[in-house]
Amino acid sequence: MDLEPPTGSNIRITTDGAVPTVVIPPTSSMMRYPSGLFLLFWLGAWFFGFKSAATQIWSGTFQPFLVVWLAIWTVAGIFAAYTAYRTFRPAVPETLALNRNSFAYDSGLAPPQFNRTQRNMSPWGNWKSMFPKRIRMELDRSLLLTLRLRETDGGNRLTFDLGSERIDIAPTASEVDREWLASLLARRYSLPQIMAKAADAGR
Repeated sequence: MDLEPPTGSNIRITTDGAVPTVVIPPTSSMMRYPSGLFLLFWLGAWFFGFKSAATQIWSGTFQPFLVVWLAIWTVAGIFAAYTAYRTFRPAVPETLALNRNSFAYDSGLAPPQFNRTQRNMSPWGNWKSMFPKRIRMELDRSLLLTLRLRETDGGNRLTFDLGSERIDIAPTASEVDREWLASLLARRYSLPQIMAKAADAGR
């Protein structure tokens, strides 16, 4: 079976014993580190604002609105600290270990994207993308049967269904890479339905 990715692709194939593994590196925005440094600077200013407000409240000489402001300020600081942590945390690539009758899937850990929103995603979806959940699981035959390559207005999506949730595979790869990966999985696991097109789009 041909395991060679398309010419110019960032995808690579590694082997662990007899098991080939598809490795899909995460994309990284050019604004990642400058944005991270700005967040660290902002957190320094945040600390002084938090300390000043907390001191006034502790002393008992404050306006009631200051309590509300401090609560909002605290949430903003937690969010900024979490985003800064994600920015500087080492990225983990997405992988698919192609076992004989199943594949082990790891969605990896991607850095935040500061200069774009994800394609074909609602505002709620973009908000959820700020708090990604790493998925590590074995896709057995029942899950393999839900694999689809779907054509949407925003481009193709390679997905599988986990209960009521639809999981995207290789969301950061190019459309050509996803088509290649879909064809590879279809051949390896004898899944003709994986190449389904517009009939399944948007379900």
